[in-house]
Formats: sequence, C-alpha cells, structure tokens
Amino acid sequence: MNYGNRWRYFAGITPVVKYLVFVNSGVFLADFIFRPDWLSVLGLTPLSFWRGALWQPVTYMFLHGGGFHLFFNMLVLWMFGATLESTWGSRRFLVFYFICGIGAGLLSAAVTPGSPIPIVGASGAIYGLLMAFGILFPDQLIYIWGVFPIRARYFVIGLGLIEFFTAMSGTQTRIAHFAHLGGMLFGLLYMKWDTVGRSVSGWKREKRHKRHLKLVWDREREKLKLQQQIDRLLDKGGENGTESLTAEEREDFRKLSKKLAELETGE
Repeated sequence: MNYGNRWRYFAGITPVVKYLVFVNSGVFLADFIFRPDWLSVLGLTPLSFWRGALWQPVTYMFLHGGGFHLFFNMLVLWMFGATLESTWGSRRFLVFYFICGIGAGLLSAAVTPGSPIPIVGASGAIYGLLMAFGILFPDQLIYIWGVFPIRARYFVIGLGLIEFFTAMSGTQTRIAHFAHLGGMLFGLLYMKWDTVGRSVSGWKREKRHKRHLKLVWDREREKLKLQQQIDRLLDKGGENGTESLTAEEREDFRKLSKKLAELETGE
C-alpha cells in the first residue's frame, strides 16, 4: 500500500492504524514535555468513574505509563491492526477498536470499583485486536521474539489463560489484567454478535429476494393469462370480422388490454 513519499516509512500501515499511532504518540510526547496533570483526569480511576467521571473509559486509552508501554502497544497495533483494518475496512475496524478499549475499561472498573489507582493504556483494545486476529486467521504463524513460531489460535488462547489466571491469583502488579481480559471478552462478544447479525441480515435479504421473485413470477403468469384471453378475442375478430364480437366481448377486450398495460408498466 503506498501513501506517497510523505509516508514512505509507513508503507503497509493502514489509515486508522496510522492515525491511532500518531495520536497516542502525540499525547505521550505532550505529556513528556509539558507534564500536565492528565493522569487524575483522563486516566481511568474506578473510584472516580463510579462517582461520575464517565469520560475516562475512552480517554484512558490514549495515556501510557512509559515509553516501552507505548512502543509495545503501537507495535502490536501496527502488526495486527493493519491486517484487520485491511480485512474489515476502516470504519468497522475503528468501531471494534473502541468497543474493545471501552469494554476493557468498564470491566476493570466493575471488578475493582473502589480502586483509587488510575489505569492507562491501549492494551485492552490491543488484546481485543489479538482476539479478532486469532479468530479470523487461526492458522497464521506468529513468531514470539521473532524466533519461536506458534499458530495464532494457540497464541491467543495462551494469552487469555495467562491473563485469566494472573487476574484470579490476586497478585498485585502494575498491569491491569482485568482490562486485558475485558478487551478480549468484548472483542469476542462483538465478533459473535456481528456474525449473528450478518447471518440474520443475509436471511432477511434472501427472504426479500424470494418474495420479489414470487411477485415477478405471479405478475408474469397473470400477463400471460391476459395475453391468451386477448389473443382469443383477436383471433375471433380476425377470422369473422370485428362485427362478430359481442358488446360484452368488446368490453372484455378493453378491460383485458387496460389491465395488461398496467401490469407491463408496473402500476
């Protein structure tokens, strides 16, 4: 994919992924330079969220706890997100990204409602992308540390199990494991719901198509029937002269011709 010389270092990156990388990097750079007190306002603090800071499940995704945190998330976003955006299209990909990220934050806030510790990072959304990649491309090989190959389905299952058991262990770490699980959970639910919705939509389209075909077929049969009746009257008039047609037959001819014309024009 070529975005011109301006983006030659981003060859292969898709539009939404590119802008997400730029926005996250820009916010991190601004935070590093100007040192604003964003964490308490824009980070997701469960205690503050339940007290009315309803914007935090969105804004927390654009803050990161350090350069490595940002680098890892943006690297995975580029590696897997570009493929998903190319497959789904930009709009659907962006919706999925935010659903996973917001869902991750909501689950984490629900599990630890009284926590005063802010959660930051796009990891929840990233884990949702990994879930989607494992579902759509289960046999694609992923190289851990660039060396050890593993199929995407097993990679995602392994990640999910690690996050689940770590979260359940109650071990105190700086990593929001419930947010990671939330991203994967909401990603899975969205994909299943989307699949069901598309199946229902396809069934409805097929049903409408069949109904349309039946209407067309019924109209054609009615037109053929009318034409046959008209032809019989025309044959009689052609053989014996129009005077041979009774007044009733002439009226029938007029009505049949009018009805046939209406069917042919679709009125």
